[in-house]
Amino acid sequence: MHIAALNIAIMDALVSTNFSFEGQKSLYRGKVRDVYNINDKYLVMVASDRISAFDVVLPNAIPYKGQVLNQIAEHFLTLTKDLVPNWHVASPDPNVTIGHYCEPFKVEMVIRGYLAGHAWREYNSGKRMICGVAMPDGLKENDAFPEPIITPTIKASEGHDEDVSREGIFELGLVSEADYLILEDYTKKLFSFGSAYAKKQGLILVDTKYEFGKKNGTILLMDEIHTPDSSRYFYADTYDTIQSQNQQQRQLSKEFVRQWLIENNFQGLEGQVVPFFDQEFISLITNRYIELYEKITGKSFQKQDYKEVLQRVEQNTIQAINHLI
Repeated sequence: MHIAALNIAIMDALVSTNFSFEGQKSLYRGKVRDVYNINDKYLVMVASDRISAFDVVLPNAIPYKGQVLNQIAEHFLTLTKDLVPNWHVASPDPNVTIGHYCEPFKVEMVIRGYLAGHAWREYNSGKRMICGVAMPDGLKENDAFPEPIITPTIKASEGHDEDVSREGIFELGLVSEADYLILEDYTKKLFSFGSAYAKKQGLILVDTKYEFGKKNGTILLMDEIHTPDSSRYFYADTYDTIQSQNQQQRQLSKEFVRQWLIENNFQGLEGQVVPFFDQEFISLITNRYIELYEKITGKSFQKQDYKEVLQRVEQNTIQAINHLI
């Protein structure tokens, strides 16, 4: 990639923030989101345009990615608030969500309806167990499981998340059995809702992950939900034909980014060098994210102006915080 092209890509994206809000106690920078703790009462999550894969933040930011993630999450948090309690309080900016401060569980609840992604890579290597759950013989990539399976991971602050079984969660003391039963119940309910919703939009929700936290003894859904960073979607109309031909499914997710990285000799393993995206591939990723937003929500995506984006995000967030506190 030419240096000029790289600079343009970075300039036209929200890479990171470093605000100082009233009542701010801490700033945590995750792989994608910058998270501000306001008086241990609210969390301000700024969805940046950073992109990660194989639990590594990649060198290139993707324009509009943060807006897509934030607005899809807002869409589904609103739709599911009566199904499962969630943390959402306000969305004062296209890139910002404010939610209740929660003590997060150190476990991510991954649920899979189809043999794809990480599960397929494990299966293809000869394994028939994942996170203590048996996978039947005779499946090929992207086949449906007889019923969805829950394959939790231990959420890592840095590096790779780790697969863990339900029994392993209890042995490590990560979640009590009583709380875990609620997490499983909420995960199944959300995935069932998401699958039915996707079907109406001509999509298949292949797999996804949910994060939960606790506030005053109540378990709340946190973070994002059913976004292309946390979920994988196939197009429903061509699924059967493509499977019968043993071809790769048409999908809306960032799996194509992972595949590109694999083809360029990167899977987040020690000693591997992260490749840079050229401008054409960056534009392709942006367009894929926007396509998913419009496909899954049925709404037209309104691109926000990147001119003085940091000032816009900061001012909108300050106004919301002042109203809340």
